[in-house]
Amino acid sequence: MKVNAPQSIEGRQVWDLALRCGGQIRALPGRVIGYDMTAVLAVGDALGIPRIAVAELMPRIEQAAVAAINEAADQEIESAGHGAAEGHIPG
Repeated sequence: MKVNAPQSIEGRQVWDLALRCGGQIRALPGRVIGYDMTAVLAVGDALGIPRIAVAELMPRIEQAAVAAINEAADQEIESAGHGAAEGHIPG
């Protein structure tokens, strides 16, 4: 079992919700800033997930997801920049 694996039914439900709502994000050019929580709560309601579980767990998932997405984007930009500096066109 993974250390960060959901430990409850509600935890598994909210994790599934986070995966389902991957497209429901708020973004600025070049940056993800978070989930659209209005949309997330609506999907959670439709799936019958307790709002208290969504309100308690989603901010933690959101924080980790946003950090990971932005870090990956930064690395992609950095590696593309190195390729351009070496005369390679990223493709």
